[in-house]
Amino acid sequence: MRNLLPILTVVAAIFVFWYAAAVVLNAPWAKDKAQRAGVELGFSELVSDTWSQDKPKLPAPHQVGAEIWKTTGAMVAKGRAFSKRSLIYHSWVTFSSTALGFLLGTALGIALAVGIVYNRTMDMSVMPWVIASQTIPILAIAPMIIVVLNAVGISGLLPKAMISMYLSFFPVVVGMVKGLRSPSGMQLDQMRTWHASSSQEFWRLRLPSSMPYLFTSLKIAMAASLVGAIVGELPTGAVAGLGARLLAGSYYGQTIQIWSALIMAATLAAILVALIGVLQRITLKKMGMAQ
Repeated sequence: MRNLLPILTVVAAIFVFWYAAAVVLNAPWAKDKAQRAGVELGFSELVSDTWSQDKPKLPAPHQVGAEIWKTTGAMVAKGRAFSKRSLIYHSWVTFSSTALGFLLGTALGIALAVGIVYNRTMDMSVMPWVIASQTIPILAIAPMIIVVLNAVGISGLLPKAMISMYLSFFPVVVGMVKGLRSPSGMQLDQMRTWHASSSQEFWRLRLPSSMPYLFTSLKIAMAASLVGAIVGELPTGAVAGLGARLLAGSYYGQTIQIWSALIMAATLAAILVALIGVLQRITLKKMGMAQ
């Protein structure tokens, strides 16, 4: 309970600030309506109006919660969890490209990291390009990736996964390079005294030593992959996915829909990162490594 208290305090502070910000940002519209109707708003009426507008500048938390329930729990209760109006359906679409991009990015990141650690030429030539690749804004490169892949007849899930991969491979490369180089000189010398081959050194020493670094990088990569999937849905004019919900909400001024999609994306990211954390604890425990 003592560990939960700081978290609950921060959450409560966020909600207080959110409700207060909703009053401040939505008040001009409420006052304008009252002025045109020739009505004077008291403080309680003003607060009530700012927390119940159909298209507020900033929706109140309970409005976002109601929208999420309407598009998730209520849909499940009606047996329409994968209806196109359901956030569960849109989350699944985004998750599909996120998962594929994450797997591709992880595989590419590990392969590059191994090459960089074991090949000096790659270390001197590839690593600077890996770092430079992350200076290109994803919003600029995403449309180019989609256009190029569409030109060769590739559309659908793969272009969005490629954008996810572009964002997710970088933390894996950096983390794995650090992890593979983490064994001390004494440990490496000991492997040589045992006449261990390069492959034995890799599988028995370098790879196990890199596991804590790898899982930390995977958590960052998963969050980045989700961002890439959502960004990839924007320039394609997608009709499904959390990015599509954000785009549709912005087109029609549905701020409540936008915020519900944002909260759902954050929840999905938290779940995926938590799953990696569970896998990390299980793996490190089986390897006999300290948490």
